[in-house]
Order: sequence, then C-alpha cells, then structure tokens
Amino acid sequence: AVFGNDMQEKLQALQYFIVGAGAIGCEMLKNWAMMGVACGPSGHVYVTDMDRIEKSNLSRQFLFRNTDIDKFKSATAAAAAKAMNPGLNITPYQEKVASDTEHIFGDDFYDKLSGVCTALDNVEARLYVDQRCLFYRLPMLESGTLGTKGNTQVVVPHLTENYGATRDPPEKSIPICTLKNFPNQIQHTLQWARDWFEGEFKQAAEEVNTYLGMSSTDQYVDTLQPNSKLETLRLLRRTLVDERPTSFEDCVTWARLTFEKLFNNQIRQLLHNFPADQITSSGTKFWSGSKRCPKVLQFDIDEKDPDAGMRNHLDFCMAAANLRATMYGIKGTFDEEYFRRVLQDVIVPDFAPAEGVKIAANDAEEEKNNGGDEAMGDTTDAESYEILTALPKPGEMAGFRLSSIDFDKDIDDHMLFVTACSNLRALNYTIPCEDTHRSRAIAGRIIPAIATTTALVTGLICLELYKIVGTARKELTLEAYKNGFVNLAIPFMTLSEPTAPAKTKSTLQGKEWNWTAWDSLDMNLGNITMGEFMDHFEKEYNLEISMLSYGVSILYSFFANKKKVEERKAMKMTDVIHSITKKEFPPNQLFIILELIANDVETDEEVELPYVKFRFR
Repeated sequence: AVFGNDMQEKLQALQYFIVGAGAIGCEMLKNWAMMGVACGPSGHVYVTDMDRIEKSNLSRQFLFRNTDIDKFKSATAAAAAKAMNPGLNITPYQEKVASDTEHIFGDDFYDKLSGVCTALDNVEARLYVDQRCLFYRLPMLESGTLGTKGNTQVVVPHLTENYGATRDPPEKSIPICTLKNFPNQIQHTLQWARDWFEGEFKQAAEEVNTYLGMSSTDQYVDTLQPNSKLETLRLLRRTLVDERPTSFEDCVTWARLTFEKLFNNQIRQLLHNFPADQITSSGTKFWSGSKRCPKVLQFDIDEKDPDAGMRNHLDFCMAAANLRATMYGIKGTFDEEYFRRVLQDVIVPDFAPAEGVKIAANDAEEEKNNGGDEAMGDTTDAESYEILTALPKPGEMAGFRLSSIDFDKDIDDHMLFVTACSNLRALNYTIPCEDTHRSRAIAGRIIPAIATTTALVTGLICLELYKIVGTARKELTLEAYKNGFVNLAIPFMTLSEPTAPAKTKSTLQGKEWNWTAWDSLDMNLGNITMGEFMDHFEKEYNLEISMLSYGVSILYSFFANKKKVEERKAMKMTDVIHSITKKEFPPNQLFIILELIANDVETDEEVELPYVKFRFR
C-alpha cells in the first residue's frame, strides 16, 4: 500500500545473499520475510553460516529456541523465516565464504544475484565479500554493532566507494617481549596461544612440505633467509625427524612433553635468568609494575580451573595430541580413559637450567637478540650442515606430505587447544582464565551484539534496500543514500551521505576516461585465441598490448621469444593459461581476470587501465 505493486514485485524478484546468520542475520531475515523480499517465483535468498547455535545466542538471536541448540544457524534461521512467510524462497548453506569455497560461491553463483548483505563478526571476512561485490558489481549492505554502538554502510556500484576503500588504522600490536615473557592480560596469553598454534600446526607443516617439494636439499637451502636459516632447519628436523610420530600414542606423549616444556621448563628458565627477588640497576624490583612474576605449573590431570570451569591440563593434552595427529594423517580420539592410561606412563625428563641463554627484558633487547644466526658465523654453518645431513632427501619421501592446519575460531577442536593453552599461560602469570566461549570472542576478534542495537541497524539497512530497488519515477543520486552511526547509550544518531569512489584519469580512444575501482574492461567474446584478444584491443580501443598477465603468470610480453609468442597467439586463452599454470578451470568459473600494459597506437604513450574481465564461458 505504501510503495505500490511495482515496488513490491521488484522486492519479490530479488536474489540476495546473506553472509552470516547470527544476530544481524536473524533480524534481517525476519525483516525480509515481513517485507516480502524474494517471495516471487524468480526471487531467492541464500544464507550461509558455518556456526551451530549455542545457549548464549538465544538472548539476542530471536529466530532460535532452546530446542535448536547445536543445530546449524543458517538452516534454523531459514526455517524460522519461512514459517513467518511461507512464500519466502530461501536456501541455507553451512559454508564459510572465502577463497577456498569459490567452487560453491563462484562466478555462476554471484552472476545471478541482485546484491549481498553482510551479517559478519570480523573485518577480514567483510573485506573478502567486498572484493566479490566489487568484481561482480553488486550492491553490498553492510552493518555492524559494538554493544550500544552501531553503524550501517550502503555500497552501490559506480555510485559509492566500496567497503574496503577506506579502512580504520591498524590496531596497536602487542609488544613481542610482552607476549613471549611478560604477559599481564588474557588478550596477551590468547595471542601467544594463537601464534604458537600457527607456528606448530601450520608453519611447521608448510615448511616440511616446501622441503619435500624441492628437487634437492641444495635447492631448498637457497630459499632460506640467512638470519633465520638455522631456526628454520631446526624446525624442519624436529618436525620431520626427531619428533615425527608413528602412532597416536606418540602424539599424546608429545603433547605431555610439550606441556612440560611450555608451562614448566620455560618458566623455570625464565626465573633462573630473572629470579623472583632480582633488583634492576636502578634499584627497583625487576618483577614489578606490568611484569608479573610467573609460577611453575605441575601437571595435574584432574585439575579444574575455578574461573573458567575448564580442565586445562587434560584439555591441552587432548586437543594438542589430536591436532598433531591430524597434521600427520594419524587417526585420533578424545576418549578420556585412553588419555589417562597413556599419560600416566609418559616419562618426563628432569629439568636443568641452561647457562648462557639470553632472554630479552624489553623490546630493544629482543630486537638486538634477533640479529640472529648471521652473527654466529661458523657455529651456525656447522650446525646447519649437521642438520642437513640428518634430514632425509626430498626424493626419499615421495608422496609424503603433512596437513597444514589453519586456525579457525569456529572449529571447536582449534578453540579447545587455544583456550587451554592460553589459560595455562594465564595460570603461569596469575591472570584470570576464560572459558571457550569468551576466548573465542577475544581470539576471533568477534564484535559483541545486543538486541536493541541489532534491530536498529537492520531497520536502517532495510530502508536503504528500498532505495536500491528504487521506483520507476526517480533515479536516485548519491545524496539519497545514507550511512548511519548510532550510540543508544548517549543517545546519538547521525546519517551521512556515502563517499563517491575515487577516480583515475586516463585517455582512451582520444577521449578522457575517469574510471574507478568499480570499472573494468569487459570482454564477452567467448574463449577466443590470444591473437584475437590482442587484435580486439587494437581495433576496439586503439591500444597495443606490450604485456599481458594472469596472476603472477606472464602470458605475453613484447620482449618474449617470437616463436613462443606466435604459438600462444594461435591458442585459446584458457589453453594459454593452462599451459603455463598447469591448473584446470573449475566448471563453475565464468571469468578470468587479466592485467595488461598497453600503449596508444597513435601517441605510443602508456595508458593506465583497470583489469580486464574476460568471460570465456
């Protein structure tokens, strides 16, 4: 009645993708069901979220009930929205939207969409979705909350700048010295645990795989940085030879010894270098102010932390052993009785403090100590040679590879390890522990939400959706759209015009062309040959291509071998790329992104151009 039949039909025909089915996602789906979005025969809403419903979600995600706990958010939210409006066409997914799921959310998927709505809890994911919207020229409805604060941003192709065009300054990083030896907040211990996870379960595996992928040991050594060469080789020997497990029992033993190393031995060494009663040169106590004097942890399989209610000692061993097993392709288990039986038989060597170990007391000393392996000279070379002779040759382990594990806050096994590891570190330094839920929020940098703010920002976004759909009467200009910022605690609310996209001035076919990040040179001529591609540019744009590339691969350059150039000119574009990269194109890929350097045929001046969006299917 308010907007008329034409507007309602447009709403019903929309095909929108909601990324996230948490607080904002649930509220948005409810609003869209009430508005009639995607309720027509050609309309559709796609929603994805890989999380399952937790009890703590129920206070602010109103499409969920107690009976839904442990179910997937996306499927449950989709069913609840459809119950409100049976005409809603909706499909749920349980997939992360990232580069590794482009076989699901690829060219064919985005090609049919009207727009994307983000309901995410971190900036990295927003930036990825922003790049997808930029490439496919789709509107993006972005909103976020932080307690009583909320913001909305509407992104319209060619009219406004994209989400990633302006960014907040980077967060102040935690000093390395604080992370390594002097933490005083749970954020410090969580960051330390995340860094340790990445080093042990990701970087170590990648380093082994890099080594095994080389044709010879010498070729691998040539790739190493001089100042970190010895440390890298030690990591390689430890992962591939000294501590390589052959059974899950070996993984459990490794986890128990790792506990001893991290939370007992390293603390003993620190206190050996800096005793509890140490006085600095200025006469003050070394362990004072932000420097908390640590205490050694004794392994206790039955320990339960009163702050977080977690069995940190046992949880650490169970999570670490299973991650280790995954890395080496060994079948693991979380059977508690098995762990108790194996752990009681592990022989833990006695600790003896090492002399001559340098531990930095501040960041300046840390940087000085990191002068690293180069300063060691002959000693480094001798140990490096010893390690290299002990390593198996790459050819001797054909087919053997480790599984690199990327930390993901949404995978419970990952969070169990990081939480237990962080809490044990916190216990070393008398810092209150946190449970897995709270640790997930901190480690994943999750933005918290309250229901009132969520309802307000989704309402503002829905108003912008009406504007994007538009009416036949009026074409909206930049001034019609509004970004919002609210703070309900003050209370405060302001609406502002979006910023126009930055322009790059260029000359094409003798005319001035001001292009933006939304622009590309689109080619929809099918899978033509490279020669036809180059001829098209000269005929259509009066440009002579001097270099053409696909990612890091150069397809053509004016200085290349003439015979090779002529061969490639006769080949289809996809065949040229395949011959260089040795990779097949997924069946759902429609476009290829090409970068080029070209000169005006008449003036011979280089012309600054956006990328080429080449549709080959």
